[in-house]
Formats: sequence, C-alpha cells, structure tokens
Amino acid sequence: MYDFTGKTVAITGGAGVLGGDIAWALAGCGATVAILDVNAEAGKALIERLGERGRQLAFFQCDVLNRQSIGQTAQDVVSHFGKLDCLINGAGGNKPQATTSADLKFFDLPTDAVRWVFDLNVLGTILPSQAFGQVMAEQGYGVILNISSMNSFRPLTRIPAYSAAKAAVSNFTQWLAVHMAQEYTAKIRVNAIAPGFFLTNQNRFLLTDKETGDWTPRGKAIVGHTPMGRLGESKDLFGCVLWLLSPASEFVTGVVIPVDGGFSAFSGV
Repeated sequence: MYDFTGKTVAITGGAGVLGGDIAWALAGCGATVAILDVNAEAGKALIERLGERGRQLAFFQCDVLNRQSIGQTAQDVVSHFGKLDCLINGAGGNKPQATTSADLKFFDLPTDAVRWVFDLNVLGTILPSQAFGQVMAEQGYGVILNISSMNSFRPLTRIPAYSAAKAAVSNFTQWLAVHMAQEYTAKIRVNAIAPGFFLTNQNRFLLTDKETGDWTPRGKAIVGHTPMGRLGESKDLFGCVLWLLSPASEFVTGVVIPVDGGFSAFSGV
C-alpha cells in the first residue's frame, strides 16, 4: 500500500525544510514529485542535494498567492507527468512583524504583516486546492493533504496571526473534504496533519540560542510540555503523510491529525 510507483505528488513550498524531506521520502517510495516553490534557487538546490532520488523530482516555479501562476503550474505538472495523484499544501509560515514581543504589542501589530500571514497560510492553501482540485474533479480521483499546525488546536502566545491562520486551514480541510465528496466523488479525499514543534529555519532562533545552541526559555517551555521530551524531526512526519496519501487510508477524509509528541494531550500538570 505504500508503493507510490507510478504516482505523481505535487508539493507547494516543496523547497522548504519539511517539504523537501517529504519529497525525499516519497521519491524513496517510488513517487515522482513536482516541487512547487517561488524560490527557484532553493528548488534546484533541493533536486541536486537529493542525488539519485532527485531524478524523480521536477521543479516548477510558482506563486501560490497568484491564481494565474498556480493555475498554469497545475497544467504544467499534468502536462509534464501525464497525471496528478496527490497535492500537499506545504506553503506557509509566520513573520516577526506579526509576532508580539516586548517591543511590539498586540495593539500595534501592522495590518500588512497580519494580512501577509493570513494570505500565505490560508489563500496559499485555498488557491492550489482550487487549481489542482479541479484536475482531480475532472479525472475522478485524488488526495489533498494540507499542513496545519498544533497552533490550530492550542494557540501559542505571541503568534496570533499564525495561530488563527492555521485554525482556518484546519477548518477549510474539513469543508473541502465534504465538498469534494458530495459534489464530485468520494474518491477525492482531503485531510491535514498538524505538526507539533519541529526545528526549522523559521523558528530555529526562537527555540535555540544563536550563539550557544542552548534552548531559549521558549524552547525549554515547549520541550517541557511535550511528553516525549524532544522536538520533532522531519522523519517523524513520514509515516502519517504516507498513510494519508495511500490506499491504506481510503476511508479517511476530513481529519486533522496531530503529529506532536503528545503536546496536545498534555495539560501541563
């Protein structure tokens, strides 16, 4: 069931840390992978870095916030590979200007920064789902996997825009699952994973000290509230991702699954 030979998977934000590692795992299971990213340099570097498995990848530069760009890319992916089986909506992120701090109070968060976070995470999931979802509706099958966040269940302090945006991604996941099944075919499934705390380029120096590499107070608090006592690694996502994309989960749609080391189960006492 986890043999993806002959399957094509598109990943938005695919040149990022988690997206790139998921692409590596899928290629190892036989899939051909379309890496979609606005950063052409990072996309090409990823393919080179993956060596032999990189031959199963193709890079497509696109902007997930531009409907024309993502629509054209969906056509290009199908034209290149001949079909599309799965879409992973991996594009997303936060920015410091939308994060509260001692120097930036909630009341002063710039509107454009909050809008940027909402657009990237929410529209950056909806627009690719429209473009690639239409391909799936026309061919009569497919799987969409969204990347939500633990923040969608329990908002973290300091990141109100990101937490709210990821909650919207989870809600949209459930809505789209019902819509595709009722309006088109039950052979199109839509689910999401909600990663807990993984060390990425986005949060590295929020959780670890840039000079010493030690945990910051925030990093210590997160690990202290994770029963498994560590941050996640990319490989911790592979099992859940492969399961949700494969026929092993063919009766599963509209769910958001935490992959968080037990964080969501722990009350702190």
